[in-house]
Parts: sequence; C-alpha cells; structure tokens
Amino acid sequence: MHWLIGLDWGTSRLRAMLFDGDGAVHETRSRAWGIRHLPEGGFDAALSSICEGWPSAPVLAAGMVGSRQGWREVGYVDTPAGIDALAAGIVDVRSADGRRVGIIPGVRDALNVDVMRGEETQVVGALALRPELAGHARLLLPGTHSKWIEVRDGRIVRLATMMTGELYAILREHSILGAGLPDATGSGQDADAFDTGVRAARDSAAAGALTKLFSARALMLDGRLALDAVPDYLSGLLIGEELRAGLASGWLRGDAPPLLVGDESLCARYSRAATAFNLAASDTILDASAHGLWRIGRAAALVGGTPLVYGEH
Repeated sequence: MHWLIGLDWGTSRLRAMLFDGDGAVHETRSRAWGIRHLPEGGFDAALSSICEGWPSAPVLAAGMVGSRQGWREVGYVDTPAGIDALAAGIVDVRSADGRRVGIIPGVRDALNVDVMRGEETQVVGALALRPELAGHARLLLPGTHSKWIEVRDGRIVRLATMMTGELYAILREHSILGAGLPDATGSGQDADAFDTGVRAARDSAAAGALTKLFSARALMLDGRLALDAVPDYLSGLLIGEELRAGLASGWLRGDAPPLLVGDESLCARYSRAATAFNLAASDTILDASAHGLWRIGRAAALVGGTPLVYGEH
C-alpha cells in the first residue's frame, strides 16, 4: 500500500496525519511542538517522535515549518496560485532518520503586499470539498492572523491579512484592558458580552473599533461589564471590527458571505458575529488542511505515479 504522511506544522502546534493510498486518514497525532517550541533535538526529533511506528513514506508539510524561522525556508508562489504551482514549488529536506520531507511554499500577493503560509493548503482542501466554488469564491480563514482570500478559476488571486487573533492576545495579556483579569485559556463563556462587543464595533461606523477599545475597561470600571466578561467583550469587538472593515472595504458583501474555513469554535464565533451585521448565513468547512495536503501530495505525485522533480536541499 502507498502511504503519505501529512504535517500541519505551525508556530504553536504540530499535527501529523497518516494517509493511505486512497486518501483516508488512518491516524492523527498532535503535539505542542510548533516551530518555536520544539523538543530537544529540534525538527528531526519532533518528526521522528510523532511518526514513530508509522510506515516509511513520503512526508508533506505545510505551514510555518517553511518560514525563515522554520526547518527550511521555502519561497512564495505568486498569485494567481493554483495547486499546480504549489506542487511544483515544494522543496525537499532529508530528516536525520532518512525520511523525505517536502515543504509546501507559501503564497504571495505582490500587488497588495501580503503573504501566507499554511492557509494555501486549507484553500486547496476547501475547494476539493466544494468544487463548485472554484469558479469564484471568497474565503475567510479565522485565526491568529485571519486571512481573506479570493479564488478564481481554482487559483488564489488575492489575499488580505487581519491580525485579529494576535491583537486579542496582546491586548488581553499585555495591555491595561487585561489588567486584573482571571487566568483563562480563552473566551467563549459569555455570549451576551461577546454580542455587545460585536455591536460596539458595528456601531462605530467609519470611526472604527479603535475608538471603542478602551470601553472594555470603562464599562468594567462603571460596573456595566463583569470583570470575567471582558475577554468575550474584547473578542466580539475585534471580530466585529474585522467584519465591519470587510464591509467598508467592499471585500465583504451582505448578500454573499464568505465561506468560513478553520477551527469549529472560532468559525462559530465569526458566524455569530455576522448576524449582528445582518449578513446571510455563512457555510463552514472544517479540517480543510488534511484534504489540502492529500490533494497537493497527489498533484506532486508523492502517492502513486511518477514523482515530480523539485529541488532537494
């Protein structure tokens, strides 16, 4: 049987999937070994450990593992970028235990001066699951750095980044807005506070939510917002601002919401926020990375057929 190991290797986590020759995932493993939190022995040790007991097979990796701080820096494919360009841009490294590891390139939008790594694989997976969207679609991938991506004829033609998740973490952990907050791994407990934050961003109109940020503290000091509700209020304010900006720029239209791709709970928060803007219901695709890794692996002939020839380092 032909096997493929797919790696979704980001800044904070490593997820490994073992695919059979038909693309079925036989096993998934996850470790807190992002590129900034590697075990002793670095990338080689992390790969060897997470693949322990699995068959010898080509490995295909997406995400920050190909960044300047990753295992091997892999360049960007310029838009318009499709699966063929991504497969041709794969760069090989050899692990200490002899495994062949192909790293997928990122995508660069030179016109808008923006880049992404890992999300391109999610887009490929989303289009594999919803091929009817390949003609023209807009996708929203929530996360630390949310990505707004436009697809035409199966290729990524435009992208924009909003640092919503990272800004939330910075404000919560390193600003006056987070002073005195109880320890927590995240938000999600106070739906009313979240909705209030979304509406505050919506009602900020052209001024934008920057004018409303301090309200997270002022409302708490005034006794109108409980201390432990501040994280959800702030989350709603920032996600609401992302949607407000999308509408103001024309990227987002009320009658054609973008397809949400990513983590289920985070996509649910964006979908909830969209209702405050009277946006049509958004569809959601989960675990697109796995489907994208498999499709790119097939395009690069890592499973069956004759492999593409690409740079080995």
